[in-house]
Amino acid sequence: MTDVFSSYRLGRLELSNRLVMAPMTRSRAQSDGTPGASAALYYGQRASIGLIISEGTQPSDDGQGYLTTPGIYTPAHVAGWRKVADAVHARGSHLFIQLMHVGRMSHPDNTPHHRQALAPSSIAPGTPMFTAKGMLDIPVPRAMTQTDIDQIIAEFRHAARSAIEAGADGVEIHGANAYLIHQFLAPSANARTDRYGGSIESRARFAIEVAAAVADEIGADRTGIRLSPGMAMWGIDEGPDSADLYRHLVAELDNLGLAYLHITHDVPDDLLRELRTAWHQTFILNRPGRARDTIGSDVASGLADLESYGVMVLANPDLVERIKADAPLNEGDRASFFGGSDAGYVDYPSLENAAKDQRR
Repeated sequence: MTDVFSSYRLGRLELSNRLVMAPMTRSRAQSDGTPGASAALYYGQRASIGLIISEGTQPSDDGQGYLTTPGIYTPAHVAGWRKVADAVHARGSHLFIQLMHVGRMSHPDNTPHHRQALAPSSIAPGTPMFTAKGMLDIPVPRAMTQTDIDQIIAEFRHAARSAIEAGADGVEIHGANAYLIHQFLAPSANARTDRYGGSIESRARFAIEVAAAVADEIGADRTGIRLSPGMAMWGIDEGPDSADLYRHLVAELDNLGLAYLHITHDVPDDLLRELRTAWHQTFILNRPGRARDTIGSDVASGLADLESYGVMVLANPDLVERIKADAPLNEGDRASFFGGSDAGYVDYPSLENAAKDQRR
């Protein structure tokens, strides 16, 4: 059986272990989208993990949905992310920046230009969103034209190139969790009658075109994508052909030779095994709420090449060491997950610091 602590070759990268830090929104960027002052420390603390995937990072003003999320499309953004990449590399890990365009999951009050959100169709998600004025209903978005689609694909290209210029080792395209790419996949959010709506092939087209453009820009071996088959939230309903949709989508993405496929959500085991078989590159699996005693089981069984973890890594900057030592894990402080100060961000104790405190 393969050990989750064994090294792994991911494209041009040699990972020190098969554990991955999953992307997690932390909402601590500066007002212009530049990573916050403590971002390099936050990611650097967690760099004993083999691969770090950053929080969702917007590729443009239109791509922003939440307050104080980072961007990767201006020189200031590039400079800020370079500090993060340097901190991660200094500890021997690798960084992929997740490119997240939220589509309709936005509010004009949260974006730099205060414009109506763009989405596949003019269908609101039916959920409120936190803004500086409190919780407000998300307005109806504007249905994207072909010009908008072409522009957003170009923005993904530019953001991917900017990520590489910032020193990142690659990018992950966010195609999950009810954001723009996922919206194109779901009939509940996509009522288009053109080449991007209706059939499975048409609904998958936007995701494939974005992935192809990013791979062309920076190389397929530096491009990953995250999907959440069957996930239903914020008005997303993939419909009765969801499994067939993902069979088609994964096969088409596999043809691009991307670095990895990152699957999250509670996917039925039979479909999960099908997708694993259909994918010929690195397969990363995230099981939200996974029990500690199952860490490494998907790698050991061959179901995944790498396993990704969210809150466990957030709350335990030295998760690798804690697992190896069978040491207790810190609990995550949910009140500080999204926004705030350094508390609940860079002050989670490591085993080493806890031992020092005991000796004092």
